[in-house]
Amino acid sequence: MTPITVAVLGAGTMGNGIAQVFAQRGHEVRLRDLSREILDRGLAAIDRSLTRLADKGKLRPEDRDSTLARIRPVTDLEAAAEAGLVVEAVVEKLEVKSELFREIDRLAPPGAILASNTSSISITRLGAATGRPEQVIGMHFMNPVPLMALVEVIRGQATSDATTATVVELAKALGKVPVEVNDYPGFVSNRVLMPMINEAVYAVFEGVATAEAVDQVMKLGMNHPMGPLTLADLIGLDVCLDILEVLHAGLGDPKYRPCPLLRRMVDAGWLGRKSGRGFYTY
Repeated sequence: MTPITVAVLGAGTMGNGIAQVFAQRGHEVRLRDLSREILDRGLAAIDRSLTRLADKGKLRPEDRDSTLARIRPVTDLEAAAEAGLVVEAVVEKLEVKSELFREIDRLAPPGAILASNTSSISITRLGAATGRPEQVIGMHFMNPVPLMALVEVIRGQATSDATTATVVELAKALGKVPVEVNDYPGFVSNRVLMPMINEAVYAVFEGVATAEAVDQVMKLGMNHPMGPLTLADLIGLDVCLDILEVLHAGLGDPKYRPCPLLRRMVDAGWLGRKSGRGFYTY
């Protein structure tokens, strides 16, 4: 596929990984966040990831350098004006994402596709915040983005066949496996995953077992590569809570009600790996 300019909005864990995979495949990337400090952390994470790949012989050293050279960090949202594809990867809050989509709709070229990396929020509602809902789509990468193959491609109510086909081909060109799903809260990945994580939290909350025991049962008994509570710490407990809130509100079923222990840990700032403490200490 012919390289394009991609604006990635958000330089956090997901955003920097998305920027990396596009740059590795020859695309020019504008990585945008609110401050130079956040951007520097994102670029450092990309540098570490590329260095690991090079050390393992999966990336030539010269490709590492050219990948980094294709990523331009910016704090100005005007970066969207240069893009053929915009990928939003900011906090999992509908109000924040909707406002951002209104802004990028105003700035991005008329033909640009506006994609969201949301893990649960309605693509239809994000599309409705723009004047081009047929060009709005979900492009949900998995964490860690450079290593995980899956991309959930989520069609909103108005998303066109042409937009979907373009994003599917883009995902394949990145070496990913795109799977098309429809626009329901949590899509497929988190509608299935988050209730499991929530139930694991309840098992700790109710004194059924320790976090270590819950994870060991799932790893050894169900052959999961990591336990659900280790995975929750990796995702971020605040993100897990946000997704469960979307599922609970969107589907109206009490089975999605977030465990009180999860709420309490988020209130305490125990967010998992990124804060140094969650169900485990890092």
